Amino acid sequence: MPGPVFLDGDSIELRTIEEEDLDFLQEGVNDPTVWRAIGRADPVNGPQQRDFFESVVCEGDGVNFIVAADGEPTGTVGLGPKQAETHSAELGYWMHPGHREQGYCGEAVALLTDYGFQQRGYHRICARVFEFNDASQALLESLGFEREGINREAVFVDGEYQDTLWYSLLAHEWDSTRW
Repeated sequence: MPGPVFLDGDSIELRTIEEEDLDFLQEGVNDPTVWRAIGRADPVNGPQQRDFFESVVCEGDGVNFIVAADGEPTGTVGLGPKQAETHSAELGYWMHPGHREQGYCGEAVALLTDYGFQQRGYHRICARVFEFNDASQALLESLGFEREGINREAVFVDGEYQDTLWYSLLAHEWDSTRW
């Protein structure tokens, strides 16, 4: 049985990640277009996916959701643990290749960003994106995130070093009406 809906949007819903989602998550993070975009070049087996579920989803201080459309999982979105000194968190997300270019990711990121500012009291939400990921850069910029810096050749992905672009959005800059 899928997890309960926590946040409801127009086209998607964010629901809790449950054990039954582990196969979907493992399939997703092992897809070449996903692991390249998130910078995880190592394959993820069943026990590793379960460890992620138990240590990050069940016991972690962040919030992580399955993005679902019409009841079917399409991807994930989450906010890392709140940094006490800065009242900030890092945003992460990915969409399964079969569910891209349908607006699901943008709506999920907007819902979670609004939740982070309005309900969790974050002052700042940041995200990092590889320089080659134009779609993710456009998504963040469409929601008002500002590109604030580059970590040059920060990660080795797909046989070469990649620059990581940092984006952030402050609570007073967030305009929930734009989406």
